[in-house]
Amino acid sequence: MSITETRSLLEELRASYGPVFEEIGLGTLQRELDDVLPDQEVRRLKERGFGALRVPTRYGGRGASIPELTQLWIDLAAADSNLPQALRGHAALVEDRLWQHARGRDQRVWFDRFVDGEIAGNAWSEVGATAIDSQQTVLTAQPDGSFRLTGSKFYTTGTIYAEWADVYARIVRESAEGTGLGQEPEFAIAIVDTREPEVTVTDDWDGFGQRGTGSGTTTFDGAIVAAADVLPFGERFPYQTALYQLNLLAVLAGIGRAAVDDFVEHVRNRERNYSHANAARVRDDPQVLARIGEASAAVYAAEAAALRVAHAVQEVADLAAVAADVPEQVAAANERAEIESSAAQVVVTDLVLRLTSDLFDTLGASGTAIAKGLDRHWRNARTVSSHNPRILKARVVGGHLVNGTPPPYAWAIGRTAR
Repeated sequence: MSITETRSLLEELRASYGPVFEEIGLGTLQRELDDVLPDQEVRRLKERGFGALRVPTRYGGRGASIPELTQLWIDLAAADSNLPQALRGHAALVEDRLWQHARGRDQRVWFDRFVDGEIAGNAWSEVGATAIDSQQTVLTAQPDGSFRLTGSKFYTTGTIYAEWADVYARIVRESAEGTGLGQEPEFAIAIVDTREPEVTVTDDWDGFGQRGTGSGTTTFDGAIVAAADVLPFGERFPYQTALYQLNLLAVLAGIGRAAVDDFVEHVRNRERNYSHANAARVRDDPQVLARIGEASAAVYAAEAAALRVAHAVQEVADLAAVAADVPEQVAAANERAEIESSAAQVVVTDLVLRLTSDLFDTLGASGTAIAKGLDRHWRNARTVSSHNPRILKARVVGGHLVNGTPPPYAWAIGRTAR
């Protein structure tokens, strides 16, 4: 038996993608300074099958588990934190197709697309006057059974790189009287081809971090959606909220690792020092070394927490084939995954935000130079952490522990009544 044959799948995947991630990382700082999207880097990942990692081997994918995918997300985030977050919506669509396929709904057409390098972006959130319990983006039912999608979404992470958009919308149907009024609202997920002329993707994301995620606006002007590509929201795979958060946990862990690597390199090469330092060389100063060690330990904990959540999410995914029709088993496993992801979010956010700030203690004022780009690690971590505020998740964990309150699933954002 050869050495290659004795490797685990994760070892094989890390060996295969490691050189790709390293090359991607070489250009990350310059892309940040130039405010350039990582189009070519996403293309390389598509060509290397990164979007098909979870597709079963019998359909041409690599059959990776969620923990294995999470480790690769962390590795990729250490090279360029924009990229795994840009693939967040795609990961959710892949999981949904896997869940539907295991329940007897043939998804081989989608597996083929993923293996061919096609990916999906996210298009769920709206800005402005949209009420928190509704959507202004609508799917209008057509006489032939298809739908037309009209509306505008923001925070459409990854869609600018994608062939498909995973869209959350409200269904509008004609009533018997022809008005469509007075009906209970129906919500669905529509999978829309972004290459159609009725779809416009704009790079207008103006956040101070994660600039390369392509999290701007996507507009749909009557785009046609086949009935087969519209899924009632209640039938979506159940662990989506935990999976979305898991992706951000992996991104945070990768940001932390990248920050430590960058500061270690600057400390090693620093020649100037203060008169009241503890050693002639900065790299020998015990306080500086302690700060580096603390940051490294924080990254270790962040990565371990993300991987633990990944195993909890995998437990839910594993129920697709064996217990999908036993809702109480799925619900219990899903609740565990959601609480673990919430708890990890509180801790990992704090660890990474603190270390990306405290590492500046190891350098002088020159460490804040724009050309060094060291501030990007904190800006990126702060931006990722703001997607799903940790203070709200701390309350979720506390409420569950004290009162058995179930966590919120598929939470929404929008205008609220006052």
